[in-house]
This record gives sequence, C-alpha cells and structure tokens, in this order.
Amino acid sequence: MNFYVMTLFPAMVAEGLNTSIIGRAVEKGLLSITAVDIRDFSEDKHKRVDDYPYGGGAGMVMAPGPVVRACEHVKGLIPAERRERTRVIYLTPQGKVFNQKKAEEWAKEEDLIFLCGHYEGIDERALELVVTETASAGDYVLTGGELPAMLMIDAVSRLIPGVLNNEVSAEFESFQDNLLEYPQYTRPEDYNGHRVPEVLLSGHHANIERWRREQSIRRTLKMRPDLLAHAALSEKERQFLQTLLQRETEP
Repeated sequence: MNFYVMTLFPAMVAEGLNTSIIGRAVEKGLLSITAVDIRDFSEDKHKRVDDYPYGGGAGMVMAPGPVVRACEHVKGLIPAERRERTRVIYLTPQGKVFNQKKAEEWAKEEDLIFLCGHYEGIDERALELVVTETASAGDYVLTGGELPAMLMIDAVSRLIPGVLNNEVSAEFESFQDNLLEYPQYTRPEDYNGHRVPEVLLSGHHANIERWRREQSIRRTLKMRPDLLAHAALSEKERQFLQTLLQRETEP
C-alpha cells in the first residue's frame, strides 16, 4: 500500500513513521510512505506558502497554488489507472472523526493521499479542487495535520497483510466487533500477590474464549458504553450484558 503525505514538515512524518512495525513493513516493501514538501511547489522566491486572509482576521492561510501543484505532483506518481479514484484526505477538526471502521475501509485502497494543513487552514479553493474527503483525529485542535496523518497511517497499516508478525493480531484488538480488547497477561503467574486469572492457565480454549469475550463486554461497558449499541454480540452475550446492566442499577 502506498501512502503520500503533503506537508510543510516532511521530516516529521518520515522520522515518525520509519520506525518500529511500520518501518519494518516499509523495508519489506509492504508499504511505501512518501512525504512531499508543499514548499517545493511555491513559486515565491522565499518559498512562502501562506498569506493574510481576505476579510481580515488572525493568523495566516495556506495559499491554493502550492497545495494544488503538490497534489498534481503526487497524483503523477500514481499509475494512471488508479489516479482518478485515489482518495485525497484533508486532516481537519471539521472532518468526521477517524475510527476503526474507517481504517478498515481505507485499508482496501492501494493509494492514500493525506493533506496536512497549518496556520489558520488552507484556501477553500484548493480544498474544493483536490480534496475528496476530510478526517479528524478527534474533537480538539492541533498545530497541524501531521500527527493525525501519522496515527491514521499507523492504524491502516496494521490491517495490511504481512505488516504484523502475528497475522491474527489486528483481528482481535480493541474495537473488533465494537468491543474493547480483553485484559492481557504474561509471566510470572504471580506478581507481588496478583495472580493471572486461573482460566488462562487452564488450557481450555473454549472457556478462555468465553472469558475473554465477557471481559471485553465488561471493559466496554465500563470505559466506552457508547460502543455497545453497535457491538456484534451473540444471544448469550446479550444476556450477559443485561445481567451486568441490572447489577449496575441495583441499590
């Protein structure tokens, strides 16, 4: 899969992503990450990419020309048969909040282009000309789109076959079936009087799987109850959830 990040700070993106699991996947040729410096497409002799906003107001706005030319350059790196359908994603607090479902959707693509804004944003005309969708890392404001782009690339990359050493890891992590992940334990069995749950030592795979699902339901109810409305639960699991809810309402 090929990721392209249009940014004013390409080193930040490259240094942040070319490490750990993502870096190894790049070395294996499973992923490619190209950071494109928008300043390279400025026609100003000082490489300026921003200017004062029409109508007044605080801050500066990124000009349309460098952004549009940078996007044209990036699309030129993509094979012609895929070019027109490639998503160009603008990272902005105004976008829909990124989630696991969106990561799974994007993981089916061959190419993704991320546009990172700065200052007070990007000239609306550039956005109208190049952007196909918007995305947000959450309901807060950051200094630029680089960190959101990096976290989204990380989330999507984990779903690409071969990126994780354990091929089933991505399937059973948090938000699978809209449930948070169950508690995890490793050696020693007893740590300062705190023991690993006996069921995990039993070797009984069916019991372990049932325990893990119940723990996921417990944890989701406690930490992210909003997810439960769309959780994929069996009839027995729904009954288990109802029991938990009844206990919460008991005096």
